[in-house]
Amino acid sequence: MDYQNMDQYYGGVYQETREYESLDRYTAKTFGWMFLGLMVTFLIAVTGYVTGLVWYVFAVPQLIFILGIAELAVVLFLSVRITKMSVAAARTLFLVYSVLNGVVFSAYFLLYDLASLVFIFGATSLFFGIMAAIGYFAKVDLSRLRNFLVGGLVFLMVFWVASMFINLARFEMIACSVGIFIFLLFTAYDTQKIRTYHQAYCHDGQMAAKASIFAALQLYLDFINLFIYLLRAIGKRK
Repeated sequence: MDYQNMDQYYGGVYQETREYESLDRYTAKTFGWMFLGLMVTFLIAVTGYVTGLVWYVFAVPQLIFILGIAELAVVLFLSVRITKMSVAAARTLFLVYSVLNGVVFSAYFLLYDLASLVFIFGATSLFFGIMAAIGYFAKVDLSRLRNFLVGGLVFLMVFWVASMFINLARFEMIACSVGIFIFLLFTAYDTQKIRTYHQAYCHDGQMAAKASIFAALQLYLDFINLFIYLLRAIGKRK
């Protein structure tokens, strides 16, 4: 038996294993990207409002639809091509989406009282943090919620599309309550998925990094949607 070769082999395995990220560090990096995306969004939104650029942006009625389509295209492209694109491309698309969403969010400063926006942001952060902690530490398998959560999304999409053609204002509070509940659950569900990504790709650094960005995008969307539904439900309009 060649003990020297064995030492080199096991030494190589040890070295490779040692370079794997722990779950805690991987989760922290994922949330770090999510928070960076939120920071970019809100900095763009505040800048647009303070400088008055928001008035020029929304002076063209069709622009809000163009921005919406662009956001949807970025999310779909990132979702479909995540396994084939580079880590740098995934990160760039995530930040591009954050910028586009920041432009859209600048309109909320025109619609809602500033104190109300700050309060709702704080409430969203608190609720999001609680549900993320539940998702991270929960011992139960939250993947069983998937069908229920998808059903909730379908209900919300149908409601808002129908509201474009039918006056459903009297039911808006019900839809907002459902939205808050669904995205609270989504927060716990998507946080637990970080563990799944870590287990699946811990041996593939490139794919693990891309999965982390994708998870950050999902959590970012959970936070944004939770914020919007809370704002619609209890926000004070100007």
